[in-house]
Amino acid sequence: MVLTIQKFSIPFGQLGTFTVQKFPMSKRRRRFSVALPLALVALAAAMPAWAQDYQPGSVLSGYMDFHLNKPEFEDARLDFHRFVLLFTHSFGDRLRFVGELELEHAFVEGFEESGELELEQAYLDFLLTRGFNLRAGMLLAPVGIINERHEPPVYYGVERPFLDTVIVPSTWFDAGAGVHGEIGRGFRYRAYVMSPLNAAEFSAGEGVRGGRQKGGEANVGRPAVTGRFEWVGHPGLTVGASAWTGRSGFEFRPRFDVPVTLAEADVRYAPTDRLEVRAQFAQVFVDNAGDLNDALTRRIGVNPNVARSMRGFYLESGYRVVAASPAGEVGVFLRYENFDTQHRMPDGYVPLPQFDRDAWTFGATFWPDPDVAVKIDYTVLRSRSAVIEAPDSFNVGLGWWF
Repeated sequence: MVLTIQKFSIPFGQLGTFTVQKFPMSKRRRRFSVALPLALVALAAAMPAWAQDYQPGSVLSGYMDFHLNKPEFEDARLDFHRFVLLFTHSFGDRLRFVGELELEHAFVEGFEESGELELEQAYLDFLLTRGFNLRAGMLLAPVGIINERHEPPVYYGVERPFLDTVIVPSTWFDAGAGVHGEIGRGFRYRAYVMSPLNAAEFSAGEGVRGGRQKGGEANVGRPAVTGRFEWVGHPGLTVGASAWTGRSGFEFRPRFDVPVTLAEADVRYAPTDRLEVRAQFAQVFVDNAGDLNDALTRRIGVNPNVARSMRGFYLESGYRVVAASPAGEVGVFLRYENFDTQHRMPDGYVPLPQFDRDAWTFGATFWPDPDVAVKIDYTVLRSRSAVIEAPDSFNVGLGWWF
């Protein structure tokens, strides 16, 4: 086996795209996962020529995030936010593995509140044709811009957009299987069946984020369906739309449905090497949110005030004021966001205004190398509450990938 250490940079959604996650086979999952493995075994048996004249190899890559955060009214915090290793291996020219292991906040310690060690990707890609390929394992949900492509040098700002935290719960990954490919001129798609969200973990402030099962003995009695469609047929332009839908009330007895649907659209445009603009909109719909609140109030004794609709969007522009310089490149950016996890409430519930928020973030990035980014920014955060003040924050970051 040949081991190569190099940066792994294949655009997500193309034939070489990989995402890796553990796919445990609990009893609840077996019904969901029998048909695809049988099909893959038959496929492998039918293609013995894959290994001919091909030298298998492995690639190690990764990225890291190191932050200084100074929220208003609080002491500054220094955090090695992410240490991520990615592993890829080609068994042949049509069968590939991709894995991603992430350590957040530097360490993990027993039952203490500390960091997280997560298997965010671990899947096999069965590459059949340009238009149709199979994928199974631990997958990133193909929703939005950041969830599938979040290496620090490729986006502006020390932290990810708020929308990609409380509306689209990135990093969003779970066990599943599906298809992907490219069709026509510049069209590409991903469509997966995955584990659903757990509605018992939804909240007023962070929406559906706490409901991610993360592929560990995940309940798939009623699996979710997700997909993304993109057009990249014009130089510098990517237009995408994503959707996710699933039933999330499986933890309650007697069981009642909590159907959840997320719809998203985004655009990225870089007409020159200096200018880049981005825009994204996402909305979450939670059916039977009133019944969910009643059930959780009886369980935990506190009303979680989960909304029936959550919504967010952002507009961002970045410009490289110094480009193609031997000393590196410098870019500045401005981003406006609105994100509201209490957008529409079920009957009888009142929205909490502190969770209807706006943010202006502006700053600069210095790239001494295309794969290394030194970032600085300031966020002005406001909410609709006249009582609870949203804190501004000053942030400095160092990120790199290899």
